[in-house]
Amino acid sequence: MPHTIVTNICEGVADCVEACPVACIHPGPGKNTKGTDWFWIDFDTCIDCGICLEVCPVEGAILDEEKPELQKTPSL
Repeated sequence: MPHTIVTNICEGVADCVEACPVACIHPGPGKNTKGTDWFWIDFDTCIDCGICLEVCPVEGAILDEEKPELQKTPSL
């Protein structure tokens, strides 16, 4: 099951982007409600490896389950 980046908790640190082995984490457009940059996970590409959870310094920013209602995914 893919992981989820909680848009309004993400602080745009981007450690997850560099660590992801399948490049499924992308920058979101604009700022979130906290006024910070944010990222989102492509659920179709995520391999559920959990590396993003290990490297993210922001508590609660990444969940180990697919919760599309918490991740603002831009229209592609």
